[in-house]
Amino acid sequence: MPAGRRGPAAQSARRPPPLLSLLLLCVLGAPQAGSGAHTAVISPQDPTLLIGSSLLATCSVHGDPPGATAEGLYWTLNGRRLPPELSRVLNASTLALALANLNGSRQQSGDNLVCHARDGSILAGSCLYVGLPPEKPVNISCWSKNMKDLTCRWTPGAHGETFLHTNYSLKYKLRWYGQDNTCEEYHTVGPHSCHIPKDLALFTPYEIWVEATNRLGSARSDVLTLDILDVVTTDPPPDVHVSRVGGLEDQLSVRWVSPPALKDFLFQAKYQIRYRVEDSVDWKVVDDVSNQTSCRLAGLKPGTVYFVQVRCNPFGIYGSKKAGIWSEWSHPTAASTPRSERSGPGGGACEPRGGEPSSGPVRRELKQFLGWLKKHAYCSNLSFRLYDQWRAWMQKSHKTRNQAQDEGILLSGRRGTARGPAR
Repeated sequence: MPAGRRGPAAQSARRPPPLLSLLLLCVLGAPQAGSGAHTAVISPQDPTLLIGSSLLATCSVHGDPPGATAEGLYWTLNGRRLPPELSRVLNASTLALALANLNGSRQQSGDNLVCHARDGSILAGSCLYVGLPPEKPVNISCWSKNMKDLTCRWTPGAHGETFLHTNYSLKYKLRWYGQDNTCEEYHTVGPHSCHIPKDLALFTPYEIWVEATNRLGSARSDVLTLDILDVVTTDPPPDVHVSRVGGLEDQLSVRWVSPPALKDFLFQAKYQIRYRVEDSVDWKVVDDVSNQTSCRLAGLKPGTVYFVQVRCNPFGIYGSKKAGIWSEWSHPTAASTPRSERSGPGGGACEPRGGEPSSGPVRRELKQFLGWLKKHAYCSNLSFRLYDQWRAWMQKSHKTRNQAQDEGILLSGRRGTARGPAR
């Protein structure tokens, strides 16, 4: 390559990308012609319009040389050349543009409306904002994980999309006194959320609301009133373990650890478990786990993989009678029940017809006990004490039944005695 000449790659590296140049228009304002011999002005400059509106804009060229006239000008919108039939020459130096039934802006920083000279150079630019005013934010919900902070999120509104940059501010204050405060840590748990990390008071209600503002107006949500103690939540229970219960083919044991926050504050807790079969999306929820950190799931299918999750709800905080907010579910933990010998691929060994093996009565009693447990205390801790209670219940039932039978025999005997002499 001869010295003093640059290759195509080097030459293209010196030219700014056309799209980048257009994006800079809304930041730097209307440019002047590269030669400086003439300038142009777009009117109106940076208009803001409602969706469905019409726009009549003009590009006027001023200065020398005389050759820079409206006859050679044309318009582009976001880099695309607009059809010539949308433009008309008003005079020697002014080209008009008529746009009807405008759609929402394609970019929140404004659409780039640009006036070009005959050779394609940019004479002037304007940012066109087309959208909707914000709607009233709705569905404000807040929670606290340590009684010192507060995290809130909300929904922008029924329609949501405004096609314009819309600023959301979370405001809060003590209900009966104090000044308005503005949350500063946004997007902590999503696009419409904010986190207040500290300096919150207990035993005093807060008023919380969201204000939305853009170029076309503003809107304010309804006020949410809450006490920090009523919206406490925790992280999901950690270290969830699911294991088999010996050789029992229809049960799994679930154990977990209380969330750390329960140890730092005067929290009590109740738990929920949910589980599903590996190939299913339907969860079955166990509500009556109470404040235990272990549970047995019974009545499961043999030889089946189950996914199990646990979540926590704090309550009784400093004597509050209101329950807290359920935590997220823990990560799914998987385990499988033992495969049943009777349903195995080979059919299993047959038991003798002459009678049951010696373990038969024990197995029957165990199944009866588990059936009673499932009916009366589905997720209670299995213990000898509970087993003894069941045995006492069984003995009482047998005693009652035997007593009824004895009374029936005695009554029949008396009836026979009464009929004897009549013969």
